[in-house]
Amino acid sequence: MGVRRHRSGGHLSLLLPPLLLLILLAAAEAKEKGAHRLRFRRDSGTFKVVQVADMHYADGRRTGCEDVLPSQVAGCTDLNTTAFLYRVFRAEDPDLVVFTGDNIYGSDSTDAAKSMDAAIAPAIDMKLPWAAVIGNHDQEGTLSREGVMRHLVGMKNSLSSINPDGIEIDGYGNYNLEVSGIEGTSLDEKSVLNLYFLDSGDYSTVPGINGYGWIKASQQVWFQQTCSRLQRKYIHESPKQKEPAPGLVFFHIPLPEFSSFTTANFTGVKQEGISSASINSGFFATMVEAGDVKASFVGHDHINDFCGKLNGIQLCYAGGFGYHAYGKAGWSRRARVVSVQLEKTDSGEWRGVKSIKTWKRLDDPDLSTIDSEVLWNRGSNGRRKKNPDGS
Repeated sequence: MGVRRHRSGGHLSLLLPPLLLLILLAAAEAKEKGAHRLRFRRDSGTFKVVQVADMHYADGRRTGCEDVLPSQVAGCTDLNTTAFLYRVFRAEDPDLVVFTGDNIYGSDSTDAAKSMDAAIAPAIDMKLPWAAVIGNHDQEGTLSREGVMRHLVGMKNSLSSINPDGIEIDGYGNYNLEVSGIEGTSLDEKSVLNLYFLDSGDYSTVPGINGYGWIKASQQVWFQQTCSRLQRKYIHESPKQKEPAPGLVFFHIPLPEFSSFTTANFTGVKQEGISSASINSGFFATMVEAGDVKASFVGHDHINDFCGKLNGIQLCYAGGFGYHAYGKAGWSRRARVVSVQLEKTDSGEWRGVKSIKTWKRLDDPDLSTIDSEVLWNRGSNGRRKKNPDGS
């Protein structure tokens, strides 16, 4: 998008004074971003996110599938991942798509930029706003981590950002998005839902510490400051609100706290170990202290797809989406859907967020929906949907 703006303004730069040119370019950028302003839907009071984790896209038709049934091997390629994207998007009609890392498998990709273009293509084709973070495999091909993120930022309909302006911060892809209330209501200029995106790194660069990366101190400072700023605006600026707007956090590598659960206190399945960093950087405590975070969503461990609540925050896996990624034969690829609902008064006025629900869509013949649950309800810490036996 930045390249197009530069090209179209090339002749203007010869005719206009520099200050006026900057003003015009800033206005054009603001108009472009405004066109992608995220809002709750007027008719239903909902905002829906589809999370896509671990596509592991490579070279399209030339890239075979992993961990599928013998009957599925013939003809199975990256294009199966593409087809699943279209199926989910058509079924759910999301307001935002979030790609939570390992979007491509860099080491098997001939051209990282082309792989990303092909991986994201269904969202662009369907004119869906989308945002992305990167994982630990995206940069293993022809582009660096910064190069991968810059390419994602520049793609059509992307709401992603490299990093906040004017701040020294670790990683690439630390940013936030605000979701405004319904247009024409008292909250149409307020962010009633805040979305946070962080780069959880790839691998440790600290001598003597092996394993995966983690969310660094500089990122946590930015996160704390951003949460505080948004909360102050929501609570103190007119119309004043009694409590902070809910926050949802997206990154790739799970936190050590994802190991806190057993089958008795989560919804979904845990079929492999928690591949977090070998040290605990304290980001979970940072989220708890922030006071607005209701849930965080990760990928990385493809055959885990559970949500569990710890200290008032739901920690959720999406489950693996891509076919050129390890999985489990006979265990369907899947996407996580998050639906946020506004409160409606008896007089018909839309207020702030009432509830946050989630479910998963499977790439099976019926595009099955499973594990529907309430992650958070205003006035409670959320609840699990009861099993048929009442447990």
